Amino acid sequence: MNIENKVIVITGASSGIGAATTRELAKHHAKLVIGARRLDRLNNLKAEFPDEQIITQSVDVTKFEEVQALVDTANEKFGHIDVLYNNAGIMPVNALINRARDEWQQILNVNIIGVLNGIAAVLPTMVKQKSGHIIATDSVAGHVVVPNLAVYNGSKFAVRAIMEGLRQEQHNNNIRTTIVSPGSVSTELYKSIKNPDNQKAEIEVENQIGLSAENIAKSVAFAIDSPDNMDVNEIIIRPIKQDI
Repeated sequence: MNIENKVIVITGASSGIGAATTRELAKHHAKLVIGARRLDRLNNLKAEFPDEQIITQSVDVTKFEEVQALVDTANEKFGHIDVLYNNAGIMPVNALINRARDEWQQILNVNIIGVLNGIAAVLPTMVKQKSGHIIATDSVAGHVVVPNLAVYNGSKFAVRAIMEGLRQEQHNNNIRTTIVSPGSVSTELYKSIKNPDNQKAEIEVENQIGLSAENIAKSVAFAIDSPDNMDVNEIIIRPIKQDI
């Protein structure tokens, strides 16, 4: 595979899709710089691969200076960056009538500003290199709107638009862009749902039809592994039995 020795930065790497992607890429001997708020989990993940080059670092993607520090670590350790995977995200589920304004702000801060912080931190390096690959975890919810997910939908539609704008602005600098849009996946994302009824419903759907985080990780690896002149811009992955 075209993954060995690539320098790859991953946010939201402490669980779910981020952790599964870390494991998938480590098996192919990528050089990994992984970030999340839960450093203990990152260190446990690193310990699974004692022979691989994995650097862990605490990062809150809503804080630009911490995202920049993560990118700087990769540059300082390895001299360049091949891939940034903006993976961190949250998914509170609530009807607009409930006016969960704190949740709305958190969704915007993590799902949109977090992605923009990653782009802002890494883009100067990739433009200077005249190469690179920026990936973001989007969602089927970035393509289809459903009740009780309006603000989450909005955040994921925004990521889709931002990443397409990035593609148009930077493709002549050989910078590739990919959004990976999963449907239902069995992860810890449900923990960001504060409404107990909505959380229970999400868990039930995930248990019944949800894909595994490893399924999504293999799709991320596919995009990274694609030939240098090929840009996999969008991947949508649904469980077969998912309606939307």
